[in-house]
Amino acid sequence: MKTIVALQAVVTASSLDFEPSAAELDAIDREMPLIRAEVELLDAQIMTIDRPANELDSRRVRRARNRVLAARRDLTNRAGTVQSGGAA
Repeated sequence: MKTIVALQAVVTASSLDFEPSAAELDAIDREMPLIRAEVELLDAQIMTIDRPANELDSRRVRRARNRVLAARRDLTNRAGTVQSGGAA
Protein backbone atom coordinates (compact mmCIF):
# COMPACT_ATOMS: atom_id res chain seq x y z
CA MET A 1 0.00 0.00 0.00
CA LYS A 2 1.36 3.42 -0.93
CA THR A 3 1.15 6.22 1.57
CA ILE A 4 -0.16 9.65 0.62
CA VAL A 5 2.59 11.40 2.57
CA ALA A 6 5.25 10.14 0.19
CA LEU A 7 3.37 11.52 -2.80
CA GLN A 8 2.34 14.80 -1.21
CA ALA A 9 5.77 16.43 -1.46
CA VAL A 10 5.93 15.76 -5.19
CA VAL A 11 2.46 17.16 -5.84
CA THR A 12 3.02 20.23 -3.68
CA ALA A 13 6.41 21.04 -5.14
CA SER A 14 5.24 20.87 -8.74
CA SER A 15 2.07 22.89 -8.12
CA LEU A 16 4.01 25.86 -6.71
CA ASP A 17 6.19 26.29 -9.79
CA PHE A 18 3.42 27.68 -12.01
CA GLU A 19 2.54 31.33 -12.56
CA PRO A 20 -0.87 32.42 -13.85
CA SER A 21 -0.92 33.05 -17.55
CA ALA A 22 -1.87 36.38 -19.08
CA ALA A 23 -5.23 34.92 -20.12
CA GLU A 24 -5.94 33.81 -16.56
CA LEU A 25 -5.05 37.25 -15.20
CA ASP A 26 -7.32 38.87 -17.79
CA ALA A 27 -10.16 36.56 -16.75
CA ILE A 28 -9.66 37.57 -13.12
CA ASP A 29 -9.72 41.25 -14.11
CA ARG A 30 -12.99 40.73 -16.00
CA GLU A 31 -14.55 38.97 -13.01
CA MET A 32 -13.30 41.46 -10.39
CA PRO A 33 -16.55 43.51 -10.18
CA LEU A 34 -18.45 40.28 -9.43
CA ILE A 35 -15.87 39.23 -6.86
CA ARG A 36 -16.11 42.58 -5.10
CA ALA A 37 -19.93 42.43 -5.10
CA GLU A 38 -19.86 38.94 -3.63
CA VAL A 39 -17.45 40.07 -0.89
CA GLU A 40 -19.80 42.96 -0.03
CA LEU A 41 -22.72 40.52 0.19
CA LEU A 42 -20.71 38.22 2.42
CA ASP A 43 -19.76 41.15 4.67
CA ALA A 44 -23.41 42.19 4.95
CA GLN A 45 -24.45 38.65 5.81
CA ILE A 46 -21.67 38.26 8.38
CA MET A 47 -22.81 41.42 10.15
CA THR A 48 -26.23 39.85 10.76
CA ILE A 49 -25.04 36.46 12.02
CA ASP A 50 -24.81 37.17 15.74
CA ARG A 51 -27.78 39.50 16.10
CA PRO A 52 -31.30 39.85 14.78
CA ALA A 53 -31.40 41.73 11.50
CA ASN A 54 -32.98 45.16 11.74
CA GLU A 55 -34.41 47.11 8.82
CA LEU A 56 -31.07 48.69 7.92
CA ASP A 57 -29.35 45.30 7.86
CA SER A 58 -32.09 43.85 5.67
CA ARG A 59 -31.68 46.72 3.20
CA ARG A 60 -27.91 46.30 3.19
CA VAL A 61 -28.18 42.58 2.39
CA ARG A 62 -30.85 43.17 -0.26
CA ARG A 63 -28.78 45.88 -1.98
CA ALA A 64 -25.68 43.69 -1.87
CA ARG A 65 -27.65 40.83 -3.48
CA ASN A 66 -28.84 43.20 -6.19
CA ARG A 67 -25.25 44.29 -6.86
CA VAL A 68 -24.19 40.64 -7.20
CA LEU A 69 -27.01 39.96 -9.64
CA ALA A 70 -26.15 43.07 -11.67
CA ALA A 71 -22.46 42.14 -11.76
CA ARG A 72 -23.33 38.60 -12.91
CA ARG A 73 -25.62 40.00 -15.59
CA ASP A 74 -22.94 42.40 -16.84
CA LEU A 75 -20.30 39.66 -16.85
CA THR A 76 -22.59 37.30 -18.75
CA ASN A 77 -23.51 39.97 -21.29
CA ARG A 78 -19.85 40.83 -21.87
CA ALA A 79 -18.96 37.15 -22.32
CA GLY A 80 -21.75 36.78 -24.86
CA THR A 81 -20.57 39.69 -26.97
CA VAL A 82 -16.95 38.53 -26.91
CA GLN A 83 -17.84 34.98 -28.00
CA SER A 84 -20.09 36.10 -30.83
CA GLY A 85 -17.29 38.23 -32.23
CA GLY A 86 -19.50 41.28 -32.45
CA ALA A 87 -21.03 40.13 -35.73
CA ALA A 88 -24.64 41.27 -35.80
